[in-house]
Amino acid sequence: MLTVPLEIVTPERIVLSMDVRMVILRGGDGEIGILPRHMPLATAVKPCLVRIRLADDRQDVVPVSGGFVEVLPEKITILADTAELPEEIDVDRALRAKERAEKRLQAAVDDEEAERARQALMRAELRLQAVEEHKRLNGFLHASVPSA
Repeated sequence: MLTVPLEIVTPERIVLSMDVRMVILRGGDGEIGILPRHMPLATAVKPCLVRIRLADDRQDVVPVSGGFVEVLPEKITILADTAELPEEIDVDRALRAKERAEKRLQAAVDDEEAERARQALMRAELRLQAVEEHKRLNGFLHASVPSA
């Protein structure tokens, strides 16, 4: 079965580098499924759980807070503002961040403040969803996986 190299990169590090069968992410116009030999494409990535499927059908997710994806027939590169493997997520910290964001949203005095609180809330919720989805899928991504 065909695979394609995937890299998920943040300004700080390479979060993931491995061969995959399929990637599903949320682009500017909705969800995009990317397979090997996909036509070239460059588009914004909205905050989402990037879904990854390997050749053996194992699946997992990586939460990204937005960025860009460059798709070439022989490689997929996601340049993310932030991204982390599910096992790297501190659930207690994410829960506290969610609570803080909810309080900030309720106390917001203007649209700008409310939007920042909504963005923080969405990031915390994505991180928590990633942990749950990783467990549900019996995910394969572990802290030792990032480099190919």
